[in-house]
Amino acid sequence: MVSVVQNVAIDCADAYGLARFWSGVTGRPLHPEDRPGVREAQVLLAEGPVLYFNQVPEAKTVKNRLHLCLRPETSRDQEVDRLLELGATFVGDHRNADGSGWAILADPEGNEFCVLRSASDRAATDS
Repeated sequence: MVSVVQNVAIDCADAYGLARFWSGVTGRPLHPEDRPGVREAQVLLAEGPVLYFNQVPEAKTVKNRLHLCLRPETSRDQEVDRLLELGATFVGDHRNADGSGWAILADPEGNEFCVLRSASDRAATDS
């Protein structure tokens, strides 16, 4: 017997607002019943678990112990620019001169996530 990961739960102050941000990040829809003001919202990913946003009264106070790592379809740097336009903030730069590495961003509520190199970025630097 094994367990299957059903969702990745993210505590937040505005479930619908944060789910909309992540819907834009992933290009995937919100659950059809999600509306402004709901206390729980979901982004329905094409594969794997659902991103589940749960409204809680406490504010985020420390670094995430768990975070998402994104592998973009476009280049890493183009994706960083796109995510900043969606409302992310830049947290840390771990990109190297040879093209390797990653960037750390935060969503509108301060939850950190990484943007990794795309497959095309990797192909260009790993040869």
